[in-house]
Amino acid sequence: MAEALNAMKKNKILLLVSSIGVFVLLAAAAIDENFLKQWRRIQASGSHDGEPIPVQLRQVVNMGLRTADRCVSCHVSMGPGEDGVTGNALFKKHPPVVHDPAQYGCTVCHGGQGLATEKDDAHGTVHFWPEPMIPAAVAEAGCGTCHAAPGVPSRDTLRQARATFERLDCGACHRVDGRGGTIRPDGGGMEGPDLSRVGITGYDAGWHGKHVAKAAAADKGPWKTSFAPVPEADQGAVAMYLAVRNSAPRLTEAKSVFLSYGCLGCHRLSGVGGDEGPDLTRAGERDPGQTDFTHVPEQQGLDNWIAEHFRSPGAVMTGSKMPAVAAPESDIQQLTMFVLSLRRRELPGAYMPKDRIAVARMGQREFAPDGATIYGAFCAGCHGLNGLGRTSGDETFPAIANPEFQKLVTDRFLTETIARGRPGRRMPGWKKEGGLRPEEIRVVVEHLRALAGVTGRTEEDAWKANGSTAEGRKLYAAACAGCHGDKGQGAKGPSLGTRAFLEVATEGYLRDTITKGRPGTVMPAFGEPSTVHRTLTPGDVESIVTFINLWKGK
Repeated sequence: MAEALNAMKKNKILLLVSSIGVFVLLAAAAIDENFLKQWRRIQASGSHDGEPIPVQLRQVVNMGLRTADRCVSCHVSMGPGEDGVTGNALFKKHPPVVHDPAQYGCTVCHGGQGLATEKDDAHGTVHFWPEPMIPAAVAEAGCGTCHAAPGVPSRDTLRQARATFERLDCGACHRVDGRGGTIRPDGGGMEGPDLSRVGITGYDAGWHGKHVAKAAAADKGPWKTSFAPVPEADQGAVAMYLAVRNSAPRLTEAKSVFLSYGCLGCHRLSGVGGDEGPDLTRAGERDPGQTDFTHVPEQQGLDNWIAEHFRSPGAVMTGSKMPAVAAPESDIQQLTMFVLSLRRRELPGAYMPKDRIAVARMGQREFAPDGATIYGAFCAGCHGLNGLGRTSGDETFPAIANPEFQKLVTDRFLTETIARGRPGRRMPGWKKEGGLRPEEIRVVVEHLRALAGVTGRTEEDAWKANGSTAEGRKLYAAACAGCHGDKGQGAKGPSLGTRAFLEVATEGYLRDTITKGRPGTVMPAFGEPSTVHRTLTPGDVESIVTFINLWKGK
């Protein structure tokens, strides 16, 4: 009996201690939740018109976008109706954007975990959260969640368009991205419409004629002193510049850099591009928790992983065939920003912006239609920014803007080569689903002519080879197979044995290429005396061309 009483007494004591412990824990949790939370301390420092603001959980709920963000519990001034709150650095107002952050919330643009109220959780830097907040330095990348920004030109083309806008002094009257549109001391200039968002909202395409009429009717003032008729070519440049004004100039600039390094030659974006590399349409949604940061030397953020992947793809991802991007660090950072912008959130129709509709439903291109932009986006990655070729590892890509090459070929040769590609080689045929349209191929051909500074042949060379097949086989094996492969499959030099090549390369083109070579490349002029290779006579060349023609039937 005594033992039973002692055991009961011990149980009572244990229950009492446990109850007290639970009470203490509950009290501590209640105190922490109601008095010590960081967001409560932040709000306690806030005031509006000299009066303290109520300390309470704040949030922005948007049922259409299926978001509920409590970010405004700390960033109070970004909440609906509270833009006048002061007292803490976090109460800074949101910079002006096209839409109201108090209506759309924060995470739809910035990423992070909207329901969280602790800093690390809210910013999504905890291990389990797949959508961390976009770094503040590249915050405009968040615009890519909803927007597609069609018609962006390559970097050089965009800079030329911007320079035209500035040279014409359009900023005398119009404000763009916070600059311009001021009345000058001499009476020149005026506050015309702000053009920062006209790429989305649109503008009067007949502006020039109306401007000319107003200037002609004016006796004095800025219309008389600040405007002169604009040449047609400059009007086109201004139109290109205005077409991409979307209140995210840094992201537009980053996209223009992306369209200058040939990335679409291997990767698809919104259904357009190459098939050799991964589809990039949603590359910015990569989950850091599923990403290997072993070979990323800096802080383990997704932005650092992307930047390091551009610098050294093979080191970051074992087995990657992507060549390192030979670019200055400023370009690497802009490429990183653009990749982070590739998010493409699924949106209800009422929230889908016009530019996204134009790309997703109307087939509008995300790149400008000029030859320089299309070449930069699709071709420069292999053939070089200037079209003079490049070498990656043990692979050499031809110099398609070489003047000597351009002199030998017709527009048909270039058009068919781009359209049909080189089967068996890395050169794809771009006349395919997700490839280039006929008009786009045509302007690329024009751009190549401009890069080379030549017009090329206008008619096919009608010369026909009638040499010795047996002699040509021996000569080809001795002089050509080392670079072009014993069966014309290609090696250091391009492939010669494919139907796509042989049906557009005339026999005269083959003769002249062998005889004259390709200056600036490893292809020598076999018709000229040399101490490093045998010299071929016209008869030798004719026999080689005759042998190569045998592959046509295969």
